[in-house]
Amino acid sequence: MKLHILAIAAHPDDIELSCAGTLIKHAQMGQAVGIVDLTQGELGTRGTPELRLIEAANAAKLMGVAVRENASMEDGFFRNDKENQLALVKYIRKYQPDIVLANTLYDRHPDHGRGGRLIADACFLAGLRKVETEIDGVPQVAWRPKRIFHFQQDRNVTPAFIVDISTTFHEKMEAIKCYKSQFHDPTSDEPITYIATEGFLQQVMYRDAQVGKQIGVEYGEAFHCENIPGISDLDQLLLPAIP
Repeated sequence: MKLHILAIAAHPDDIELSCAGTLIKHAQMGQAVGIVDLTQGELGTRGTPELRLIEAANAAKLMGVAVRENASMEDGFFRNDKENQLALVKYIRKYQPDIVLANTLYDRHPDHGRGGRLIADACFLAGLRKVETEIDGVPQVAWRPKRIFHFQQDRNVTPAFIVDISTTFHEKMEAIKCYKSQFHDPTSDEPITYIATEGFLQQVMYRDAQVGKQIGVEYGEAFHCENIPGISDLDQLLLPAIP
């Protein structure tokens, strides 16, 4: 299966919290999008890895993604090393995405920055013919995504661009709410965490509203990248127009 966009992130729910609005928008455009979670989020204070996988599958169905896989790397302790790079190379070559969306390169959670760097390095290695990988004994061909964009997470970033998600923001919030074990529940007796505070989901809404305000829309998602995107002419920057 060839994907147009492959979103890769350290934990189940990273995608939903950060770039679900963009993924949903492209899925609604009829484009094939998919997700690879690096870990099962097994170090999460609340819930269980098994429950987290169910929640991730429910969110994927709601977002309309074509495929969601889990690389089963070690939550909190995975490294940007040869073993994990080659594991990701296999996914990249399997789905041959034109665009990869990845964790930010610096954030509150160390897995996010480390994951962002791992994903970027794996995308480069996936394009090297002499890096040999196979699936079920069948050799894979080299493939390098055309673009890698890192989505905003906990820390503010200076965006290279902002995607208008005004039409998909509410679906994004419903996808986030699929992770019932992770967020605030007044009936739960599990410990309160950073993302399980009562106002956390409101903060997500305020962040996306503030990002959207920068381009004159209701809600937006910010992305940054190491390589500056090019345009063929200035007219490509006319949409969306700030009122």
